Amino acid sequence: MSLLSEAMDECMMLDKITSDDGYGGTKQTYVGGATFYAAVVFDTSIEARIADNQGVTSRYTVTTSKSISLEYHDVFRRKRDGKVFRVTSDGDDKY
Repeated sequence: MSLLSEAMDECMMLDKITSDDGYGGTKQTYVGGATFYAAVVFDTSIEARIADNQGVTSRYTVTTSKSISLEYHDVFRRKRDGKVFRVTSDGDDKY
């Protein structure tokens, strides 16, 4: 077992369902979907703090296996503590 796989927690995709609210509008609810494992790390580096002061709010990095594809605006919940995350960048971006 590798150090990375030991850092991974079980997560669950949340699928958005839009339905009528009965008053002419819509309501959105999220239901549990597929489960996967991911390492979610909060970035506390000096660079991240500087970016935070400049208005950047996404300071988490999510690492999954290559077979998992997280797309922009996907929502998932970490089962360990129930914390919900929304993907705010494209995983194909390289810097």
